Amino acid sequence: MSEDPPHHRPHGPGTLHGPPRPGICSVTFRRLPVEELARRAARAGLTAVEWGADVHAPPDDPAALAAARAAADRHGLVRCSYGSYFHGLPDELPGFPGVARAAVTLGAPRVRVWAGTTGSAATTEEERARTTEGLRRAALVARDHGLELALEFHGRTLTDSVPSTVRLLEELERPSRTGGAAADNVTAYWQPPQDAPDDEALTGLAALADRVSAVHVFSWWPGNRRLPLTARDGLWGRAFALLAAHPRPRDALLEFVPDDDPAVLDREAAALRRAASSDPAPTAPGPGAPDRPRVTLE
Repeated sequence: MSEDPPHHRPHGPGTLHGPPRPGICSVTFRRLPVEELARRAARAGLTAVEWGADVHAPPDDPAALAAARAAADRHGLVRCSYGSYFHGLPDELPGFPGVARAAVTLGAPRVRVWAGTTGSAATTEEERARTTEGLRRAALVARDHGLELALEFHGRTLTDSVPSTVRLLEELERPSRTGGAAADNVTAYWQPPQDAPDDEALTGLAALADRVSAVHVFSWWPGNRRLPLTARDGLWGRAFALLAAHPRPRDALLEFVPDDDPAVLDREAAALRRAASSDPAPTAPGPGAPDRPRVTLE
């Protein structure tokens, strides 16, 4: 396969960078056509888009993929990633080459995937090994296409906690016991776990920071109540200051705005751009008393 242009290659872990690139996940506005979504994102000062495979860019729809790529190009948006719904399960593996080809068609250097469908505490070692092997095989297919694989950080998966996420990444970075090759092209996403107080969430981010290629940016509190991004200024200001100490290019992607309302995009994008480029001085603490119980992210 021919080599992609440099800006379409996965970022290397030692590359110097400035502030995270502000962008949007297209799943934020599933009801908007790709053209309108790209136009609104660019108008709001965002520079990147992660196209989702569920509505805007299905892997088996060449016309939709071409339309998504063209819309991003017309409005000057970098196609930073492809949000897939691949979980690493054995019955999904035959379809992953199509996902990788779709990412190449989009011109996206990274495919976001999920680590199984059950939480780490509820997954047996045998089930975990199968999912890990599925992700390894997908990562090698992605590498053959010049792509990076990135693990969604999410409840009810093997990446529902920092220790389980680190374990999974380390397992993928080593050859498997059955002779599977090491996968050196796998990173992680990060997002604040639901109901985790700021300090707890940031402790987890610090442990993962060297491995994080993108963050999903939103403010939920309590539970899954969607607040304006500024409602958790304390969390996001400290999160971006922490990430700034780790030399890796990253994307900061808006997701889940209040009421799924496109009318708030300009406001939320401005808050993201301020937080991502702000002075890393300590900010006021956000919500989240230490004694508040933590629940799994929906």
